[in-house]
Amino acid sequence: MFTAKRVADKKDWLSGRDHDWEIILGLEIHAQVASNSKLFSGAATEFGAEPNTQVSLVDAAMPGMLPVVNAFCIEQAVRTGLGLNAQINLYSRFDRKNYFYPDLPQGYQISQFEFPIVGEGEIEITPESKNGDGEPCIVGIERLHLEQDAGKSIHDLSPDETYVDLNRSGVCLMEIVSKPDMRTPEEASAYVEKIRGIVRALGTCDGDMEKGNLRADVNVSVRKPGGELGTRCEIKNVNSMRFIRQAINYEARRQIDILEAGGEIHQETRLFDNKKGETRSMRSKEDAHDYRYFPDPDLLPIKITDKYIDDIRADMPELPDARAARFVEQYGIPAYDAAILTDDKAKGDFYERLVSTGAKSRDAKIAANWMMGDLFGALNKASIDLDDSPVNSDGLGGLLDLIGDKTISGKIAKDVFEKMFEGGAKTKESAGEIVERDGLKQVTDTGAIEKMVQDVIDANADQAAKVADNPRLIGFFVGQVMKASGGKANPQAVNEILRKKLGL
Repeated sequence: MFTAKRVADKKDWLSGRDHDWEIILGLEIHAQVASNSKLFSGAATEFGAEPNTQVSLVDAAMPGMLPVVNAFCIEQAVRTGLGLNAQINLYSRFDRKNYFYPDLPQGYQISQFEFPIVGEGEIEITPESKNGDGEPCIVGIERLHLEQDAGKSIHDLSPDETYVDLNRSGVCLMEIVSKPDMRTPEEASAYVEKIRGIVRALGTCDGDMEKGNLRADVNVSVRKPGGELGTRCEIKNVNSMRFIRQAINYEARRQIDILEAGGEIHQETRLFDNKKGETRSMRSKEDAHDYRYFPDPDLLPIKITDKYIDDIRADMPELPDARAARFVEQYGIPAYDAAILTDDKAKGDFYERLVSTGAKSRDAKIAANWMMGDLFGALNKASIDLDDSPVNSDGLGGLLDLIGDKTISGKIAKDVFEKMFEGGAKTKESAGEIVERDGLKQVTDTGAIEKMVQDVIDANADQAAKVADNPRLIGFFVGQVMKASGGKANPQAVNEILRKKLGL
């Protein structure tokens, strides 16, 4: 029995009736290759087409039709392998994986078994923690192999019939198999997030989990800490980070309850019901011999050269880890901020446009704070992707410029941002236009501010007399002046004038 090298920290163990338990996790990520045509045919791969409109004779398994390898898919797999710091195999082979489903017209899937195109690699992840100081850990990659996707069985068009859509049949998938190196639900979701960021940066997969273009099979087992691996159960096709964590938590507890009751875990495939928050049995888990793998007789082995790999490596874009390190060095932002802003290519691109464009120099840390706080918060609340944000980098940059030149205060800026976000695509008003329209310019005239300060002091003479003994009361006066100015008075000037007049 294989014994995993790493033992989880004691804080990550699950308490049982008689002793603690450790979760062992391995993931198989299915990433749809970003290509215009399928792995073995010229049929289109566009999402959302009418059922069975993107199906070639090869995809439908018509007699006599022979597959032809899509060379671009091979290139995308090699590129991804390099991004995973993995061994690229100069020799690989396609095999037939035999099983029977209505949406698998051949009666077998063309995959790679003994000789995958990508071998072992590793990536570093930093899981989330409650106090934000998650420790990095290494997750090993077992392999990446190419395979064709099956079609889709549709059960909700009729209570008595199942329909089959073969548009996905033959679409190229990269199956990225991890080693059983993860020990917590947070590590598993961080791993998927990291893989997603890498393939998006490389352009080898769009990472859209809602469309099923990236999904994970989660293998869960439990053991006594540091002991031999237990029997694993595989949870199929989990398509969100939150569901991955929920499924693992439920499945680990289910297995612990069975073992502590004297039962036995049976190797099986399970599904996660996100509405009930539980896993349920789907079928007994097959082993490799059940699939009767053998080399596909219609396809020659894939042989590539070191030069082919080097040419792809030379054309590699900047990956998330390297980009995060550059952000720290170039922009002087904390490593935590840099990691968040580079875990997805779209975020990094947005941030670089935000700090690097415009006539005025923008504070990199303030820009990061606005992106991670106000912008991401509004997008999450509205369930909108960054690519569809009503406030683009130019719009947010214009708002930051108004804060920088003291046209508006930070507090007013938040109100302006809300109006920009709500108006968004409809009005496309800039921050400057909103400030002009609503008369929100900050009052910086010291004479006007002095008058407001004096009026507030005169109206609160009793409180003013107590300030010398209780300097914290200045906060009361600041609030009153800001209220009197409608929030437009420059806070720094208000504080300075108040301290002078109150003798602090």
